[in-house]
Amino acid sequence: MSEPDVLDMMRAICGALPEATERESHGAPSWFVRGTSMFVTLMADGHHDNRFPHLWCAAPAGAQEELVADAPHRFFRPPYVGGRGWVGVRLDVDLDWDEIAELCEDAYRVVAPATLVARLDAS
Repeated sequence: MSEPDVLDMMRAICGALPEATERESHGAPSWFVRGTSMFVTLMADGHHDNRFPHLWCAAPAGAQEELVADAPHRFFRPPYVGGRGWVGVRLDVDLDWDEIAELCEDAYRVVAPATLVARLDAS
């Protein structure tokens, strides 16, 4: 899948979440809750030693370790935010967009206030 297709898919997934906004952060398209709390960033050209397209997603406690252990060819501990539990998701493998949507929703739930999570659950 080409970069614009990935970006379009990410915009559809993240843009559907309550009060999620997109803006560039550190040169990459990123999604925020209420414009302040980042929950996903897209590294379409890779980043540092990870020279492959990927996402960084906030993740619930323990999820990073589980995903990386179960599928290290698809998931990794990203630099900078990996120490806070974020997970890297490779985009140069067969993509399961339902799974990516779930990861993005989980990331949103990690950073969103309870009122927005309740709104998401009600929709």
